[in-house]
Formats: sequence, structure tokens, C-alpha cells
Amino acid sequence: MKEISVAELKDKLDSGEEIELIDVRMPNEYEFARIEGAKLIPLPEILKRMEEIDSNKEIVVLCKVGGRSARAIMALTQAGFEGDMANLVGGITAWSHEIDPTVPVYH
Repeated sequence: MKEISVAELKDKLDSGEEIELIDVRMPNEYEFARIEGAKLIPLPEILKRMEEIDSNKEIVVLCKVGGRSARAIMALTQAGFEGDMANLVGGITAWSHEIDPTVPVYH
């Protein structure tokens, strides 16, 4: 599975690259802390809503630390979704610690 670090994602976003950022956490988690521009598609809904994901863009999937996003990528791949997907290593927690300390950290 392809992975991307929070630093690599930040560089891509800062340079204006078209990234499809998919957050697979639950709505309450998304409300508490999120990366600007991320689209919320909770993991239990990912297969029903995969047509909402733009497969023409580079896709970065994230969750709290990387486990649910990895499961989402595996499920999408098994369902035949064709897109360039990468798992955000460390998820929103790594983003909060390494990139944007204004994004709250939750336990």
C-alpha cells in the first residue's frame, strides 16, 4: 500500500497540487479536528459512496492514526476502485503534532 507522510502532503498542498483528501473517521471526530479541504466519508460508508471520490486526482486517505484509512484503501481496491490512493502515515494525529498544532488532538 502506498503511503504518504504529513510533511509530503503539506508540500503537495502548499504547491497547489490537486489532492482528493478523504477522511474516513466518524462525523463527531471530523467535527472536532480536521484538515482543511478534507471530504468526510466515514469508513462504514466508503464502498457505498466511492463514486464521490475523484479518481482523476491523487487521493490521500486519512483517519486518526492510519488504521481505518488503510482498511478503506484495501476495501476500495478489492471493490475495483481505480485511483492513485495513498494512506496518510500517522493520520490527523501526526498532522496535529508535526504540521498544524492548531488542529486539536483527541484520545
